[in-house]
Amino acid sequence: MELSLDILTLLFFVASVAGFIDAMAGGGGLLTLPALLAAGVPPTQALATNKLQSSFGSFSASWYFVRRGIVDLKSLRLAIICTFIGAAVGAETVQYIDATLLTSLIPLLLIAISAYFLLMPKAQSLSGEATLSQAVFAFSVGGGVGFYDGFFGPGTGSIFTVCFVALGNFSLVDATARTKVLNFTSNIAALLFFILAGLPIWELGLVMAIGGFIGARLGAKVVISRGQKWVRPVVITMSMLMALKLLWQQHQPLLLSLL
Repeated sequence: MELSLDILTLLFFVASVAGFIDAMAGGGGLLTLPALLAAGVPPTQALATNKLQSSFGSFSASWYFVRRGIVDLKSLRLAIICTFIGAAVGAETVQYIDATLLTSLIPLLLIAISAYFLLMPKAQSLSGEATLSQAVFAFSVGGGVGFYDGFFGPGTGSIFTVCFVALGNFSLVDATARTKVLNFTSNIAALLFFILAGLPIWELGLVMAIGGFIGARLGAKVVISRGQKWVRPVVITMSMLMALKLLWQQHQPLLLSLL
């Protein structure tokens, strides 16, 4: 497909904003995927191209957090492996299983995540013991959420974050940093399957990847400098927006009849 310079420029800036938001709370796909579809990219290729560009953004944020010493990759090694395997299995499984049930449940989960962060004590810290051991966390959360990201995807960042806070007893800033590492892992695993199928539009994906990389780096800086003051409301807002978007897609005729 042919894309004009104006469309490429617009998608670059959309990806930049999405990368900024994604680094703090996830949900950047709410901007990039509709933008790709609006540009005339077929749905399957839009999903693949979006995964391509978002991988660069999640890498940018992850690398920034690692270099600043917020994340120790050794402590996440098992979780990274389990997340990669889970996402790969999910990306393969989605080709054979109907995701209708999952589509119906995820908006409710995202609303619950919003409520959790809304009611969570502001002074959440690293003072308490983790509910799960590293191994159990890696297999259950890493493998389970990784599978979900490869299988379906919306809200993966929010789900990882709430698991790190609620089960790992991490602060919201530390949870966000660790989330980006695992999110990058699941992105890469799913992207490999899309590449093998020849689906990404490379020119478009790489242009958006540059924007997403820059936006994610800025978002990661905000996470560290502003901390919970900014991250918390963004997580709540993005979770609610994702939930509303999914509910609208699933029940549009019913909602329109109520207006």
